Amino acid sequence: MQPTQRFFGFEEDFRDPFARDRDRVLHCSSFRRLEYKTQVFLNHEGDYFRTRLTHSLEVSQIARTLARQLGLDETLSEVIALSHDLGHTPFGHIGGDVLDEMLKQDGHPNGFEHNFQSFRVLTRLEKRYPDFDGLNLTFATLEGVLKHSYPYRKPFLPQKIVEAFDLDRHPSLEAMVVDHADEIAYTSHDIDDGIKYGLITFDALLSEPLAQRVDRMVADEGIERSHALYRHRFVAALIKLLVEDLITTSSASVRDHAASVPICATLDAQTPLPVGFSPEIATELKRLKKHLFNTLYRHEKIVRKMYAGKECIRALYRAFNEDIDLLPSRQKALLDQRKPARVVADYIASMTDRYALKIHHELYGISLA
Repeated sequence: MQPTQRFFGFEEDFRDPFARDRDRVLHCSSFRRLEYKTQVFLNHEGDYFRTRLTHSLEVSQIARTLARQLGLDETLSEVIALSHDLGHTPFGHIGGDVLDEMLKQDGHPNGFEHNFQSFRVLTRLEKRYPDFDGLNLTFATLEGVLKHSYPYRKPFLPQKIVEAFDLDRHPSLEAMVVDHADEIAYTSHDIDDGIKYGLITFDALLSEPLAQRVDRMVADEGIERSHALYRHRFVAALIKLLVEDLITTSSASVRDHAASVPICATLDAQTPLPVGFSPEIATELKRLKKHLFNTLYRHEKIVRKMYAGKECIRALYRAFNEDIDLLPSRQKALLDQRKPARVVADYIASMTDRYALKIHHELYGISLA
């Protein structure tokens, strides 16, 4: 299919096809729910912390900058960025892990995977038109969401999707930009939130070579570590360093592959990505992320909140499967079309953190917040 083609007929208007995609995503209910879905810190911890919504907006901003500087389609990068986390469950990645575990225990080997769930939200779960399910987005947008992480082939993907999206080929250059923008956003902003919340310190962080580079950049601005603005300048400098490195490293290879329209399903998936960081920065970024995994993401305060989230998801899954009358009428109406366990999983995945906690409290009389 061509990048701007859709799977269902539709009369285009004055908007660019990717701009129309973006508008449909921005107006769908799944996007609005991201406001109360956990990134790392539960939403009710404080108004300061990132949620899936603010994360998606930040990824979008970085992706637009990268696409513009690399001469790619900025709007396509924007809509892929805004769409890439629509399938996330409440309570961050652990919510998806629990649903995956529960589904497989119940004899559903395909389990749950948040990238594919984002694709399902866009193509099946959102309902805005009488003649088809989903938002009827362009091939390029859907490909960018489906192929957000490598390898693209997953054992649970239906054969018709494997064939339609040619999973043996890389997605568009714009989708590759979003993948790296995602990495830049969550690394820098998790540091920001982690420092703000007091779960990590710059003293420990500065043992990492990449953090030392950033520290020198901030020092060149005349900002000392004791300065009130140091944290803000550090995060801004980290984003700047990573963005500039990616642009410098990728510009030549992007020029070699770029075309007048996005190149979807064109480059062999066995070939190296033409978009990426320099080897040195990539290695240092990997080290920094490992440091964050060991210190921030496994911090007892985070782990305890996530444990409560896991117990909430488990309890809701058990309750809805044991008594389908607990489901809202819209979900019950889907039981003739899909397996009950999948209907339950889709319903739970669509919930915000606070709604999941509210329903858990209604069913069990126990507050997990």
